[in-house]
Amino acid sequence: MESTTGTDWAGWQESWDRQQEWYMPDREERFRVMLDMVEALVGPEPRVLDLACGTGSITDRLLKRFPKAVSTGVDLDPALLAIARGYFGGDERVTFVTADLKDPQWTSALPYETYDAVLTATALHWLHSDDLVTLYGQLGGLVRAGGVFMNADHMKDEGTPRINAAERAHRHAHMDRAKAEGAVDWADWWALAAKDPVLAEPTARRFEIYGEHADGDTPSVEWHARTLREAGGFGEARAVWRSPSDALVLAVK
Repeated sequence: MESTTGTDWAGWQESWDRQQEWYMPDREERFRVMLDMVEALVGPEPRVLDLACGTGSITDRLLKRFPKAVSTGVDLDPALLAIARGYFGGDERVTFVTADLKDPQWTSALPYETYDAVLTATALHWLHSDDLVTLYGQLGGLVRAGGVFMNADHMKDEGTPRINAAERAHRHAHMDRAKAEGAVDWADWWALAAKDPVLAEPTARRFEIYGEHADGDTPSVEWHARTLREAGGFGEARAVWRSPSDALVLAVK
């Protein structure tokens, strides 16, 4: 999947996946459960909003599993969107939209008024809780009756500090070993993007927008489920997958 510029978009997509897996070895498992629940609740031909889509990792897996699905990817990151647009170039099932989820009018940029499923992973921890409450309220208007929202992300249980500390130490020891064997981390990956002739300029703009990393919040599963019911008007919400540090929350409209 090379563009006229000679850029290996598939290679960049693959390298993003490997970098993310350094942090989350169970990343594919959460995607599998996410798509299982899409199929179970809205069927194999969904209209999906890939929220804070990045390079389109969810959309990639969605379309490989459900060829008749359609996806709208929305993000603000110019570098990750460049990779997404390059990788999916020419695929009429996919549309990408540049929008800031903190902009009250961001939904007006979408090509559809409602979606069967809104899916996101490892992204909304960039938002503070107040912004997330507002976003969940907006999503309540985007998900059709009977449709679903799913968020897979870091979700801490502050009531278990010893478990949290032990899990974190164990996970970081594994990450350190992988790094010593050549794994590329977040900073390394962005350094490579900054040197790429095509990605250098959007990468520079990306850091102007976001800075180095998130300063958002990682509330508990219970907080997410309660807020989706109260702010988003979802009828049911709970975790459908968990790891020691992360969870996948599913809400049904």
